[in-house]
Amino acid sequence: MVEFIKKNTHPSWHKTLNKAILTFDKNYLNFLKNGSYYPKDKKLFSAFKTLPKDRVKYILFGQDPYPREQSAIGYAFIDGAVKEIFSRGGFSKEVNRATSLRNFLKMELVAHNLLNFNKTSQSDIAKIDKINLINSIYDLKNNFEKNGVLLLNVSLVFESKEKSKYHLKIWQSFIKSLLDDINSDVKLILFGNFAKDIEKKFNPKQQTIKLEHPYNHTFINNKDAHNLFKPMKLIYI
Repeated sequence: MVEFIKKNTHPSWHKTLNKAILTFDKNYLNFLKNGSYYPKDKKLFSAFKTLPKDRVKYILFGQDPYPREQSAIGYAFIDGAVKEIFSRGGFSKEVNRATSLRNFLKMELVAHNLLNFNKTSQSDIAKIDKINLINSIYDLKNNFEKNGVLLLNVSLVFESKEKSKYHLKIWQSFIKSLLDDINSDVKLILFGNFAKDIEKKFNPKQQTIKLEHPYNHTFINNKDAHNLFKPMKLIYI
């Protein structure tokens, strides 16, 4: 895995990741080298490839990768199957299939007063002037990183629904080692119960920002989410 990390991550992360990977036993390291899981094609540590360590201001923790090859590209919350965010009718079909992403984008539109919380239907979204808005999932990813947000899951692999809890438990040691090596001024954005367990189990030195998972419809009008993400202008070109 040392050579894999060297080839597939930014040099600023090498020492941190090599230390964290040592928390796995030989059997699990062998699984990471040869096992069948998502993300595929050397995308396991994608989040550490495009955002240097010294530029990290936030770590956004989701649960685990999307359970689909095209969707799982190594970034929490970024669905690689989404070709375009918008369509003539509102959101694209791919966005509408990804509930958490759809609700996050609705939250952004409400926060920027482009939508009313009580009017977030496809027809309402279709009426928005999108000339200054992004339309690529990679633009969303890039805007997160411009704001210093590392998009990380609590578990970096998805093997099957039945084994999700197993992998979430295994990756705890990796996440703890990672947080021990991250500056205390970095803030942790925790989505959902599995991410919130980070605070309970590790008592991190970093400040935590706890939000319900965007899978929940209530996330759209969460004022704490508005206050956190609105200044980042994630949906703007």
